[in-house]
Amino acid sequence: MLDALTLDQLRTFIAVVDEGSFSSAGRRLRRVQSAVSHSMANLESQLGVRLWDRSTKVPTLTEEGRVLLTGARRICAEVDALKRVAESFATGLETSVSLIVDAILPMRAIVDLCREFAVKFPTVQLRLSLDTLSAVSARVLDGTCQVGVIGPAAQARGLERKHLTSVRMVPVVSREHPLARLPGRLEAAAFADHVHIVLSERDHTQPTDDQAILCSNTWRVADLGTKHALLRGGLGWGNMPEHMVKEDLASGRLVRLEVAAWGEDTWLLALSIVHRPELLKGPATRWLLERMAELCWRDLGEP
Repeated sequence: MLDALTLDQLRTFIAVVDEGSFSSAGRRLRRVQSAVSHSMANLESQLGVRLWDRSTKVPTLTEEGRVLLTGARRICAEVDALKRVAESFATGLETSVSLIVDAILPMRAIVDLCREFAVKFPTVQLRLSLDTLSAVSARVLDGTCQVGVIGPAAQARGLERKHLTSVRMVPVVSREHPLARLPGRLEAAAFADHVHIVLSERDHTQPTDDQAILCSNTWRVADLGTKHALLRGGLGWGNMPEHMVKEDLASGRLVRLEVAAWGEDTWLLALSIVHRPELLKGPATRWLLERMAELCWRDLGEP
């Protein structure tokens, strides 16, 4: 008999509970009260359980009815979710979107992007990765990720590339470091005896761009978090994204250096969105790319 249960019976059951009476449920469902009562009687017969206590003027749920109500709500919710997924397939909505971004991108923008994505596309799985330099574009090239956000140093041959925004890099050092006590614009000679902390490729087979190196004493790290910690620990100097060290500069924990060898806009790094040429952009991917640009505008200014 359970095989004869229908979604309509379960939805009617829920409507009666939510509306408080058979007559109110009938008005909501646009049915006469007798049709609602007949549906509930059939449901009780098929389940073999008394759902309603009819000894009072207004029938109330039995203990068994309260337990079965939870299951009825769950079944209807799962069916509704199934229908939404099926409808999304009909519109070309992706089942998942994979995104990898350079860690130089503001974390606030990434978090807000993910939060909004979860609300707008609840049926789409979002797979997010963070990396640096050419490790980002490599994941897009090999198909591990569909879309990437890369900096200018990343290898992007074979990928379609579109400018997203720019990040200003600033040379900083701990306030306890000897360089912090030197006034004015510093000539290259001032850096000769100090460690320069540099972000480097994880894959040592990739070429490293040393155009910004002012001394031979360099420490190379593979992630910005480590570099940031070393700089705050007074172990050297180096460039950091301005948005990542904004609070350190405001508190005086880090000090911005003026480097005579570099112009004001030397380290304005352009970030780009990349993907393989054959990528089919569904609704979720298109929204993600558009919204990412808007959030970067909010946090970094004009692209």
